[in-house]
Amino acid sequence: MANREVILLRGDELRTLEITVGAGQARELVFVALPGESGVIDCSVSVSFSGEGGDCVLSGLYLAGGSSRVNFTVNVEHGVPRCSSSQLFKGIVAGRARTGFFGLIRVPEHCIGTEAYQQNHNLLLGDDCHAQSLPQLEIYADDVRCSHGATFGRLGDEELFYMRSRGIPEFEARRLQMTAFASEVLEGLPEDIVCQALEALESLL
Repeated sequence: MANREVILLRGDELRTLEITVGAGQARELVFVALPGESGVIDCSVSVSFSGEGGDCVLSGLYLAGGSSRVNFTVNVEHGVPRCSSSQLFKGIVAGRARTGFFGLIRVPEHCIGTEAYQQNHNLLLGDDCHAQSLPQLEIYADDVRCSHGATFGRLGDEELFYMRSRGIPEFEARRLQMTAFASEVLEGLPEDIVCQALEALESLL
């Protein structure tokens, strides 16, 4: 089982990471980006595999409000056969904030047995915010399992109506929906980071 590494990004930050996964090695990294009202976070992650049987799991949550900016660029190079990677990045965007997720999975033709998955989901809280997503696959090998996808949505009106009809105030109903959206990434993280993320989440309401 991989040791989970948690990377907290706050305020203005430029971060570049190069990760090498060895034969039979497992790596797991979780990113939590909290830029504040006007911060700019730009995070670039490159993953490569140096031996068969490697596994890399990346996940991230970014909460952007005000006039803040967040960009994640994730490149995963499956340079050896029979390795696996998984990505799940989620963003909640409000105010006039701008976010971007740019991902690339590349599987050369000799890398049979590769499993690689990439997902980016975005929740937009207003009409002036903007989220961009560009997940990409470059697959040159047969006998692989690879997929990618992106979604954009807003808080569900039906769910809000249901909760409000049962006496839950609108602020709390919105907070519950946002927390549920973020929970898949936050689950199991250190309590202090979860508290910081939930505080930032509430500031977007």
